[in-house]
Amino acid sequence: MQKNERKGATLIDVRTPEEFRMGHAEGAINIPLDTVPYRIADVAALPAPRILYCRSGNRSGMAVQILRQAGVTDVHNGGSLEEVLYAMAH
Repeated sequence: MQKNERKGATLIDVRTPEEFRMGHAEGAINIPLDTVPYRIADVAALPAPRILYCRSGNRSGMAVQILRQAGVTDVHNGGSLEEVLYAMAH
């Protein structure tokens, strides 16, 4: 995640609600991967850029593909929660 991508970004955590409750990036919105196909309009309505993350980057990568195929632009795979937290701190 580049510094210019972070500025004003909407953080979307695509992990399960249980994982989200165990800890998440400050200000992140929880939209679990299995709900992404049904929440495309919700994601598209969020301020861009939209940075998605999960535990390892796999689920967020899948969510980015789903969103891009549906025509949602300015969505990025932020990777893991740890990578997002590190990027936010630096």
